[in-house]
Amino acid sequence: MPVPQQLFQHTFPNGLTLLGEQMEHVRSASMNLMIPAGYAYEPADKLGLCGIFADVLTRGAGEYDSKQLAAAFDNLGADHSESAGTFNVVFSAGTLARNLPSVLRLYADVVLRPWLPDDEVEPARDISLQELKGLDDSPPDLCFLELKRRFYPDPYSRNQYGTAETLMAVTPADVKKFHADRFHPNGAILSVAGNIAWEPLKELVGSVFADWKGKASDVTPGAVPPTGYTHIPKDTNQTQITLAYPTAPFRSPDYYLARAAVNVLDGGMSSRLFTEVREKRGLCYAVSASHDQVKEKAAVVCYAGTETARAQQTLEVIVQVLRGLRDGVTDEELDRVKAGLKTSLIMQQESTSARAGAMAAEWFHLGRVRPLDEVQAAIDGTTPAKLMDFLDRYPAHGFTVVTLGAEPLTVPE
Repeated sequence: MPVPQQLFQHTFPNGLTLLGEQMEHVRSASMNLMIPAGYAYEPADKLGLCGIFADVLTRGAGEYDSKQLAAAFDNLGADHSESAGTFNVVFSAGTLARNLPSVLRLYADVVLRPWLPDDEVEPARDISLQELKGLDDSPPDLCFLELKRRFYPDPYSRNQYGTAETLMAVTPADVKKFHADRFHPNGAILSVAGNIAWEPLKELVGSVFADWKGKASDVTPGAVPPTGYTHIPKDTNQTQITLAYPTAPFRSPDYYLARAAVNVLDGGMSSRLFTEVREKRGLCYAVSASHDQVKEKAAVVCYAGTETARAQQTLEVIVQVLRGLRDGVTDEELDRVKAGLKTSLIMQQESTSARAGAMAAEWFHLGRVRPLDEVQAAIDGTTPAKLMDFLDRYPAHGFTVVTLGAEPLTVPE
C-alpha cells in the first residue's frame, strides 16, 4: 500500500517559510534552503558577483574557519552543496535523520554569521575566471547562454558567468554588501523531507534562525526581447543549433500538458525528435527537447549538434517535427509519456533530497506544495483531446533561434 503523504508548513514572523514532509520509511533526512539572492539581483556592472559570493560564503562561519567548517559537515556525514541560480542561492544537504539538527545549526552559522574573508575573494574570482574561459571549449553552452539572453527579459536572462571585466570589478566590500543587502529571511524557503518529527523541527528552526531579520527588494523584469535568429560565427566543422518558443510555465494549470508535449518530442529512443532527426535521417549526433522556465515565462528548448553540411536540413526537420505535433498524438505516444511522468513521480517519492528540492520549488513558484495525488490526477487526466487543445493555444511558432558554427542558417517560415 502507498505510504500516506504527511505535509507540513509554517511561516515564521521574520518571513522564513518552513516546509516538511514526514517519510517514516527512511532513516535519512534532506534539507533545501533557498534564499532570494541569485544573479538576477547582481548590480549590472558586477555580473558574476553572486558566483564569487557563493564560493566565499563557506570559507569560515560562526566559530569555524574554512577547514573546520568543512570538517564539521564531513563528521556529520552530510552530502552538501551550495550553489547560485537565477533567483536563489541554494544550500542543500542530506544526512542521517539524527544528524539533521546539527547540519541546520551549521547552515545557520553560514547564513547569519559568515566570515567572508577579504583574502578569499581573489581565489574565488580566479575560479570564476577559469569557468568563464572554459566556455570557449563548450560551444553548446555558449549557444544556450545566448539563447537565454535573447528569449527571457533582463535580468532573468543574465549570464551567470559574468564577463572578465565585471568579475575583475568585484571587491571584498561588494561581497559583504551583497550579503547585507540580499540575505534576509523574508521570501526564504527551508524544506525538509525524511524521517522527521514536525514539532521539534519547527521549534529548532525557529530557535537557530531567531536572529535572522530583514526583507530584500525584488527585481522588475524588463521588456521581452524580440524573437528572431542570431548566428555566432566560429570556425568549426560542427554547428550547434538551439531553438526556443513559448509554452506554459510551472504555475499554469496547463503545466503537465506542456510537459506531456515536450516528452512526446524527447522521451527516449521512440520519441519524435530522436526518430525523425537521428534514427531515420542520421542528421546529428545529439538532439533534444526540454521544458525550461524563469518564473512566469517558459519555453520549449530544442538542441542539436551536427556537421555543418547537414545543419540546414537538421534545423528544417526539427521545425517540421515541432509543428507536426498539432497533426495529432497517438494513444501509444501518450501512454509512454504518462508512464515516464509517473515513474519520475514515484522515484521522487522515494528520495528525500528529491522531495526537499521539489517542495521548495513548488512553494517558490506556486506558494504551496501540491499533494502527490493532485499531480498524479493531472497526469492521468491528460488526453489526446486536451493535448490538442493545448497545442492550439501554444503552437510551435515565434521561434528564437541561435546557431554557432562556420555558416549561418535559414530559419523556415
